[in-house]
Amino acid sequence: MGMKQVIKNLDAFPRAEDHLLQKTQSGALVSVIGLIIMATLFVHELGYYLTTYTVHQMSVDLKRGETLPIHINMTFPSLPCDVLSVDAIDMSGKHEVDLDTNIWKLRLNSYGHIIGTEYISDLVEKEHDHHKHDDNKDHHEHSEQKIHLQNLDESTENIIKKVKEALKNGEGCRVYGVLDVQRVAGNFHISVHGLNIYVAQMIFDGSKNVNVSHVIHDLSFGPAYPGIHNPLDDTTRILYDTSGTFKYYIKVVPTEYRYISKEVLPTNQFSVSEYYSPINQFDRTWPAVYFLYDLSPITVTIKEERRSFLHFITRLCAVLGGTFAVTGMLDRWMYRLLEALTKSKSKR
Repeated sequence: MGMKQVIKNLDAFPRAEDHLLQKTQSGALVSVIGLIIMATLFVHELGYYLTTYTVHQMSVDLKRGETLPIHINMTFPSLPCDVLSVDAIDMSGKHEVDLDTNIWKLRLNSYGHIIGTEYISDLVEKEHDHHKHDDNKDHHEHSEQKIHLQNLDESTENIIKKVKEALKNGEGCRVYGVLDVQRVAGNFHISVHGLNIYVAQMIFDGSKNVNVSHVIHDLSFGPAYPGIHNPLDDTTRILYDTSGTFKYYIKVVPTEYRYISKEVLPTNQFSVSEYYSPINQFDRTWPAVYFLYDLSPITVTIKEERRSFLHFITRLCAVLGGTFAVTGMLDRWMYRLLEALTKSKSKR
């Protein structure tokens, strides 16, 4: 036996001569179905190979000396822009009142349509020059209120009338922008705390009439990445015939998103729980919406990865080979069935 014959004996795919092959309609039908199935599976496997998946890793957060960006976009349907202020305080003791850097206010009518834009509240800015708000002072000391009101200038009184008219017309305010705060635990809140307490008393006639109903369109602590979920987005809290303080307790988790292109996106994700405290007639504080945040010491790294080409070839061979084998078995069964039916008819 020569070497060529030995090699031929190793052939796992012997071929029959053409005159020994028989083509049938059932075989053609099975072949077409098999080709369609294999083409569908090939497209599916190709898409599976080209699609990236993410791997999550955790490590200790080593970042220091960076700022934390807070993106806010909220609507207060029952408070005019002139009385709203954004205040921030952190654990380092830094306290900023009526922040106006990168914060915009849109005046809204009673239907929620924009009727004007404000960057800094004139009333709040003016009254800050006279008096800083102090939550520990009694807002109901009527005699001191009278003394102070006698000292109000004409422009302030005109603005008070303007705010009362806005409240009567059902004006609201949309607050949006970015706060850059230090990367330590702290809070920011949106309220009427920027107002002089006596001016606030004249406008609202008591804290119980300050309606802090709000809609959070967007609240995030950094740029968005694929698949991120901000739990406070599209949150609506509406108060009817009552008032109170909303507190959102937020745990910020530093996050890095690494794209398949090796680009790194530093951002943050967070979890939240909330608490509502109604105002009663003996409270000296004024309603507000607080966001109290703390940072996790753990950083989450999310990496995009793609499956290897060898993995793709392995799966492709498995599904295409399996389909070919199954269609071959189906063809043989159909051929034998038709052959048996033909023989039974011929015997009759």
